[in-house]
Amino acid sequence: MTWNTPPQLVGQSRWHFAPSAEWPDQDLVAGGADLEPSTLIEAYRRGLFPMPVPDVDDVLGWWSPDPRGIIPIDGLRVTKSLRQSAKRYEVRVDTCFDAVVRGCGDPSREHGWITDDFREAYAVLHALGWAHSVEVFDSGGALAGGLYGIRIGRFFAGESMFHRQRDASKVALLSLVTLMTESGMALLDTQWSTEHLASLGAIEIPRAEYLRRLADAIGPHVSSDR
Repeated sequence: MTWNTPPQLVGQSRWHFAPSAEWPDQDLVAGGADLEPSTLIEAYRRGLFPMPVPDVDDVLGWWSPDPRGIIPIDGLRVTKSLRQSAKRYEVRVDTCFDAVVRGCGDPSREHGWITDDFREAYAVLHALGWAHSVEVFDSGGALAGGLYGIRIGRFFAGESMFHRQRDASKVALLSLVTLMTESGMALLDTQWSTEHLASLGAIEIPRAEYLRRLADAIGPHVSSDR
C-alpha cells in the first residue's frame, strides 16, 4: 500500500481563524466560513476540523476538542483475533474514496452527520491529493469497511470509519497505522476518544499538547505543502 500522488497547492483561505490563544474554553471554537479546499487545509493545520453544530440548522462549526483524542502510532492494540480477521480481507488505498465516505455517511448510522456538502468537499480534497481512504474488501470483492481522513506531512486526521462485516473498520485502522509507520508519520488524530477507540489504544491529551504535536508533525507552513 502507498499514498497517492503528492497534494496540489490550494492557495490561501479567505477566512481568518483566530490564534489558539484566543480560542474559547470549549470544544466548539468558531462558526461559519466554508468548505473550500483552502479553508479546510488551513483549519487542519491550525488544529481545527469542521462539523455541523448540533441542533442549529445550517451552521458550520469548527472544533478543537479539549482533551483531544489520538492514537499513538506505536500504541494501537492489535489482538490475536484482529490479526486473524486481517487475513480474511484485502486492503487498498484510494481506490474508491467516494464509496467509503458514503459508507461512513450512511443515514441509518447513529449520530450520522456527513452531508452531501461534506462528501463533495472531501471528494475535491481527494482529487487534489489531500484526502485519503483505506478500503477493506472481502474475498468476493465487496467493500466490507474502511476509513477516510486528511494527510498533511506526518499528520493524519481521521474523519470517520465504518464496517459492514466483522472487524473490517479495525482492519482499516490497523492498515492505516502500518502505512503511517512505514511512511515515517507521527500523529494520528481521532478528534474525540470514544469507548470503542479507547479499546483500540486511543488516548486523550490536552489541547495545548495536541497543538504542539501537530506543529511538529506538519512542519513549517511552506508553499509546496509536500
